Amino acid sequence: MQRGRRALGRTYIIGLPWARAAFNIAVYTLLPFGSRAVRRDEVTGMSDIGTGPLGVIGNLIWFILAGWWLAIGHLITAILLAVTIIGIPFAWAHLKLAGIALWPIGKVIVPA
Repeated sequence: MQRGRRALGRTYIIGLPWARAAFNIAVYTLLPFGSRAVRRDEVTGMSDIGTGPLGVIGNLIWFILAGWWLAIGHLITAILLAVTIIGIPFAWAHLKLAGIALWPIGKVIVPA
């Protein structure tokens, strides 16, 4: 029992960068209109772990495990929504979501 708790704790610590990226995607999904995703160092003016070499490694792992299929899902949804006039703004939102789904670590959501 104790061994399982320690392993779970390590999983949480290791998964923190991806959890923050997933939270940013969730916020962007909730409110895609009037906001955009930008690099965090452009907003703060300072480099950090997510915008440096470790962020690139994290983004590569994200891309391999989750990013490409999330982006494809958003692209397919955007194409289907763009068929109707009412769906065009939502198609645009899904295209923006596809972009952040590919490479989310080191990005932050800001008002447009």
